[in-house]
Amino acid sequence: GNREDEYRQIAQEDNFDTYPIEEAIKKCDIAFLLLPDEIMADVFEEKIKPHLKEGTTINFASGYNVGFDLIDLPEPINVIMIAPRMIGVGVRENFLTGEGFFSFVGIEQDYTGNATDILLALAKGIGTLKKGAIQMSFKDEAVLDLFNEQGFGPAFGRVLLSAIYTLIEAGYPPEAVLIEMYMSKEMAYTYKKMADVGLVKQTDFHSQTSQYGAMSRGIRYRKLPVKTIMEKTLKEIENGDFTEEWEKKISKLKFKIIKFFATKQKINKLEKQVRNNLGLKLFDIYEEEPPTKEEVEQAKEIAEELKKFELYYE
Repeated sequence: GNREDEYRQIAQEDNFDTYPIEEAIKKCDIAFLLLPDEIMADVFEEKIKPHLKEGTTINFASGYNVGFDLIDLPEPINVIMIAPRMIGVGVRENFLTGEGFFSFVGIEQDYTGNATDILLALAKGIGTLKKGAIQMSFKDEAVLDLFNEQGFGPAFGRVLLSAIYTLIEAGYPPEAVLIEMYMSKEMAYTYKKMADVGLVKQTDFHSQTSQYGAMSRGIRYRKLPVKTIMEKTLKEIENGDFTEEWEKKISKLKFKIIKFFATKQKINKLEKQVRNNLGLKLFDIYEEEPPTKEEVEQAKEIAEELKKFELYYE
């Protein structure tokens, strides 16, 4: 089931039978709900819930909407979750290679009494059990996912930008700096080795000069208030403050404006220059649409807050 768009066309070209979402739900016994979190609740209420048969199993790929009570689940159905710790393309690639991938799985409702069997069969079918699955609640899955995005991701990004600007301000060529810091994909390889052999053990793949430098200088960062900020972020996620904020209409507008600011920061201009000089592909993030006059007017109530973001993304 899919709306009329390019993905439905691709499915048809791959010889899949395609239907409107409502029709697909009527026909199915098991449904994978692979929708973005931000539209899931509305689509579920309007196009899915009215057409569910008794005993249908619905599988969520994210615990967000169920975990934070954004969806009113009907009783006579099974509700399960298989949430891959992998993007969709990676799920398919790892299935084809037979490598598998980790997932978080859970059961919210077991109406038929065999939801566990269905969950395990589906998990095996998509290949995740070749690597492993951890059972948890829908909310715990959502909290872990959101914290990775809000607690760790921004901290890593800020450190990376600080390193880039430090080197460029010291006179090193932008092309060399960006290649050294991330465009060579050396860090991606290091992350892979962390997963393969362990966070500390992977250091053995580096020279002793590298190891000594990292370990002896790492202590200089010990007093940064990172953990305090992360604890605050985690609390906001756990108690629902973030969800309450994100579900407000004004937050969608806030997101659009913040994203526009982000595309105007100097790292994007620098990266565009470097990618152009190196003959690499440019992407449309540099062409993010600015807010309209009407949207700017609507955002007046959060103007002071937006000013902070504008300064942050200079």
